[in-house]
Amino acid sequence: MTPPPSFWQRPLVLGSLSALLLCGGWPPYPSAAPALLLFIGWVPYLLMERQLTLAGARKGRVFACTYWVLLVWNALTTWWVSYSSLPAGMAAVVLNALMMCLPLMAFRQTKKRFGNRLGYLSLPIYWIAFEQLHLHWDLTWPWLTLGNGFAAAPQWVQWYEYTGFLGGSVWVWAVNLLVFSILIKNYKLKSKSATTSPTGVYVDGSEVKPAFLIFNSQFLIPLLAIVLPIGLSYLIGASYQEKGPTTEVVVVQPNLDPYEEKFLGGARFVPYDEQLTRMLALSAQHLTPATRLIIWPETALEEPYWENTIESNPKILRIKAWLAGHPGVALLTGITTLGSYPSKEAASETARYRDDLGYYDFFNSGAYFASASAPVAFYHKSRLVPGVEKIPPLLTALVSHIDLGGTVGSVGSQPERTVYPAPANAPALRVAPIICYESIYGDFVSEYVPNGATLLAVFTNDAWWLDSPGYRQLLRYGSLRCIETRRDLARAANTGFTGFINQKGEIYQQVPAWIATASRGTVHLNSEVTFYARFGELIGRAAQLLAVLGIVAVVAWTLRVRALNR
Repeated sequence: MTPPPSFWQRPLVLGSLSALLLCGGWPPYPSAAPALLLFIGWVPYLLMERQLTLAGARKGRVFACTYWVLLVWNALTTWWVSYSSLPAGMAAVVLNALMMCLPLMAFRQTKKRFGNRLGYLSLPIYWIAFEQLHLHWDLTWPWLTLGNGFAAAPQWVQWYEYTGFLGGSVWVWAVNLLVFSILIKNYKLKSKSATTSPTGVYVDGSEVKPAFLIFNSQFLIPLLAIVLPIGLSYLIGASYQEKGPTTEVVVVQPNLDPYEEKFLGGARFVPYDEQLTRMLALSAQHLTPATRLIIWPETALEEPYWENTIESNPKILRIKAWLAGHPGVALLTGITTLGSYPSKEAASETARYRDDLGYYDFFNSGAYFASASAPVAFYHKSRLVPGVEKIPPLLTALVSHIDLGGTVGSVGSQPERTVYPAPANAPALRVAPIICYESIYGDFVSEYVPNGATLLAVFTNDAWWLDSPGYRQLLRYGSLRCIETRRDLARAANTGFTGFINQKGEIYQQVPAWIATASRGTVHLNSEVTFYARFGELIGRAAQLLAVLGIVAVVAWTLRVRALNR
């Protein structure tokens, strides 16, 4: 007689425990230790899925339990999206959890048809293939890519310069599957040594209930799978020296509330001329004769600027006059721009139309002033926030009336990674402009490096998410981008975290949030190209190829069985 499952072995309890462990292991934290929870976060889910399978549970119940795990994990980790808009926060949690079910359901079908060995082997393949897909399609939201979970522990993942952050996803799944397989093996051994009677289960005359948590020397295997990569990372970090010549950079934090002060129509709107005055004053306070670059945050220049007439705009002329008084200093700023098209045929897919303006695009941009006399160079944000900056055509009508914390509708973008040319007095300074959300994407950021980037510049408006884990997580993700590219990162936030991160992902200078200030730092300008930057997402592409082969095999097997049963 098999005893009923204990409280901790019930599917809903196991599923909830898995979600809590995954959330508990997510950054931000002041120490790396909580990231250890990621190595066991999936184990309760795997136990839950096994129990449901052995009990012959219906597909609907398995799906519901799986969705519960992912829904709770998403909700506990990314709830802060609702600060900008409750509908946006709910959509991010509900829809992303739903999409995350896809690789887990593919794993179940593979296991059902080809057995446990191939089934469990397919699980990380399907999951990482999904993570790779989530980096590139219209509804991209890779915030919870497992490899991002080590953002608070950059000292553990110095090998990301070879694998990228998907290497961390492989690591998480490998350890979880090792722990799970050993627990199951020990459980079976315990059950096998027991004898049953109509009243219970006995070992050596004592009544027991078989338990999963039976520890022995086999757990040294997953322990080594954790310790060895961490040890390798420490060795890489200890031997790595900052590369490249140095230069001085100033990053500015004007601290304008985006809900009330920053944008026209806010209850305490600060006029645009006063905003510009604040940023120029903060910049001047921290300049020295060695300063070569100033960075202002995302949409620091907010009122839309037509790109074709920007050189005559009074505010742009004011900035250039200020730069003329500080020769040798370049300026990179966030800006909202408009670009026009001569005809419908020449317009982009995201172009808008007005009778008085014709066809035009709205851009979340970066503007680079190499000097007071140089023409303004633009970069158009390319990784756009779904629902806010990019909406698939089929969803446009659905969300066009919802306030998602920004401009609703698709804004323009560009396909290539722009690297700004070096100013004459700093020949090694070639800046990669990265706007806010783009810093989540390891593969995207790494594409700047082959184009010549020697410094990563992130400009953002973290204040949309108020005082929440959201902007802290985004800061930490920047550490991983530094390791993957071995580039220093200078970060300017409207408010949030403004400061600097070195080539080992260490935050070495940071000013407090929620005050108007600036920070001056010395950065290294590395020109070497890492393995990851050179070859890109090899892990993600390989996983997608294997996932396609796995799905084809499942479909072929199913069709064959149906044909034989006719």
